[in-house]
Amino acid sequence: MVVKYIVNLSEEERQELHQMTSKGSISARKLKRAQILMLADEGYRDKTIATMLKVGESTVHRTRQKCVEEGIEKALQERLRPGRARKLDGKGEAFLVATACSNPPEGRVCWTMQLLSERLIELKLVENISDETVRRTLKKTKPNLG
Repeated sequence: MVVKYIVNLSEEERQELHQMTSKGSISARKLKRAQILMLADEGYRDKTIATMLKVGESTVHRTRQKCVEEGIEKALQERLRPGRARKLDGKGEAFLVATACSNPPEGRVCWTMQLLSERLIELKLVENISDETVRRTLKKTKPNLG
């Protein structure tokens, strides 16, 4: 396989990467990327680098590509990972906590996670929500339920 993205680091960039990898105060992912770039600069192939660093070949390829196309700083950076949108905003969380602290429905001794999730859906605060999300939200806000 022909290497499309050839990494040629300047002496200054080599020193920066060497210093970065030897001081030990960077994230593990950034460290791996720096090691990938140093090995790519030394002429190693993607498969060899992947084996040496125990990462996927695609990781090596993407890091190499980003370095060539966008520069060393962009190659070392973490891309944004927005994650899933929150089910409950601050107002919804406050309502959940208030409901959990209130008297349970008639015929019940206490609120369950399932009852709370059903109440949120019933009142159209959310379209759907799992009892696990309710549990995590309550755990995070730590209301005094006792």
